Amino acid sequence: MDILELLNRPWQPPELPADIPHGDMPGDKVVIGGEHIAKANTLFPPFLRQLGPVLSASPACRAVVAVCGGSGVGKSETASLLSYYLREMGVGSYTLSGDNYPHRIPRDNDAERVRVYRTGGLRGLVAAGLCTPEVCAALRGLWLRDTDAEPAQADAAPWLSVYQRAGRRALSGYLGTPGEIDFDEVSGIIARFKQGAPSLMLKRMGRETAELWYDEVDVRDTQVLIIEWTHGNSDFIEGVDIPILLNSTPQETLAHRRERSRDGKPDSAFITMVLELEQRKLESQAHKARLILSKSGELLTYDEYRHLMAGA
Repeated sequence: MDILELLNRPWQPPELPADIPHGDMPGDKVVIGGEHIAKANTLFPPFLRQLGPVLSASPACRAVVAVCGGSGVGKSETASLLSYYLREMGVGSYTLSGDNYPHRIPRDNDAERVRVYRTGGLRGLVAAGLCTPEVCAALRGLWLRDTDAEPAQADAAPWLSVYQRAGRRALSGYLGTPGEIDFDEVSGIIARFKQGAPSLMLKRMGRETAELWYDEVDVRDTQVLIIEWTHGNSDFIEGVDIPILLNSTPQETLAHRRERSRDGKPDSAFITMVLELEQRKLESQAHKARLILSKSGELLTYDEYRHLMAGA
C-alpha cells in the first residue's frame, strides 16, 4: 500500500507493549507513563495531517520532524511514541537524540557553561571598574561555594549584580549556539536523509571522554526521522519539516524538577538560570512550530501559546 494511503487510513491508538524503541542517546532511560501516552494520542492525528503533504513534496518521500521543549516536558517519551505509532501503521521511522551533538561530553559542557558565565562576569566587573583585589578575593570565595549565581548574594555585595548580569549575557551567547552544539553536523544528517541516503553515520556520546563513537544506521526503509531535542526548532538547524513544541511554563518546569529531585533539594541558582535562558530561546523560536502542545496536553495555536506564556 502507498504511504500516503496508509496515512489517510482511520487511526486508533494501538496497544503498547511493555517496552518500545526510543532515542539513540547511550544510557538514556525512557519511562513512558499515561501522561505521555495521552499527549502522543492528542498529537498524532494532526501530525499525520501535516506529514502527508511533506512526504508528497519530497522526491525521496522522506520527512524530518523535531520534538522540542524544555527540561522534563517529555520529549523523549513523546517522540518514541510518535515513532512507534508510525511503524505500527507501516511507515518507517527512526528517533534520533540531539543530545549526542554538543561539542563536549555532558560533564565538560557543564564546566564550559560555568567558565563562560564566570569569564563574562569578570569582564563585566573590569568594564565597570569594579575588579579590585577585595572584590576578586570575595568572588573566589563565592566560586568555591558555587554561590556566585545566587541573586540573594548581591544584597550584601552590590558589585555582584554587575557580575551576574554580565555573566548571564555571556552564558546566553553560548547556550544553544554553534559554540556549544555542532548544528552543522545535525543539518548534514538531515540533508543526507532527505536526499535518500540508504544509511547514516550517527554519533553516540556517553558521559566519559572515551565514550564517543559512530554507528552506521540502515534507513532504507525509513520515511520519517524524528529528532527529540531541546534545540530541535533552533534557527541554526536546516531541513526540519515539522517542528513540534511541547510547552512548559517556567513554573511548571521548576515544579517538575523539584518533584523528581531525589534528594529533595531544588536546583542550584546556576542551573535555574540555564533553564530560564533556554526557556527564552524556546519562546523566541515558537512561532516556527507547526504544532504546540501545553503541559496539560492541550493543542495550542501560537496566539494561545503567547497568551499562556504572558500570564506565566
